[in-house]
Amino acid sequence: MADLHNKKNEQEGKETVEFFKDLDKEALNIESFLEKNARALSIGFGILIVAVLGWFGYQQFILGPKNEEATKSYLAAQKNLAEGKEDLALGGKSVANPGFIGTYEEYGSTKAGKLSAYNAGLIEFKKGNYQKAYDLLDKFSSDNKVLVALKYGAMADCLSNLNKADDALAMADKASSASDDAYTSYYFTKKAGMLALALKKNADAKKYFATIDEKYQDYDNGQSDAFIEMTKYY
Repeated sequence: MADLHNKKNEQEGKETVEFFKDLDKEALNIESFLEKNARALSIGFGILIVAVLGWFGYQQFILGPKNEEATKSYLAAQKNLAEGKEDLALGGKSVANPGFIGTYEEYGSTKAGKLSAYNAGLIEFKKGNYQKAYDLLDKFSSDNKVLVALKYGAMADCLSNLNKADDALAMADKASSASDDAYTSYYFTKKAGMLALALKKNADAKKYFATIDEKYQDYDNGQSDAFIEMTKYY
């Protein structure tokens, strides 16, 4: 059963990374409303009860409806994106069509709001607006480690296109270690290696390709040996 679950996760990682391969060719866990701290118990039982009631009230009367509204707004934008209407999906220009931009601006604390920033960033990247894409992607956060890795990878691509190669390498390195998904880690380790090679940082490049040779041979078809050899002469 565990093997089946792992295979499913691995497949999902592969499918998501495939999206980033296409981008290369073209060059929702809500955060806690209340911060818990260990000293809260010393404040008094009555205050604790008020805090708990306040939290449930927030969930019931504010956060709940916001999540529902945010999800509707997100799905409307997603529908436009699926139909190839990228400008409408991006939105942000009218109340009637909030799109991903408007959904993030209005509901940034919700899962759908955060995911909207992520999707908006990808659209801006595809349109060649790399700084806008970077800024939007930077606003995205998630407990899903694969999505976080993909975020860093996309941000690395933005930095590369902004001629910030050293920063791009650092971001690709973050992407390579952000997820436990083997294929995602392999893909961004290889990206980091290629960036290091382009920067003439051959020692760093060799480190990345050696990691692939050690951990991710199943995905690399033996290419890592050739890249390691390349670091000696490139």
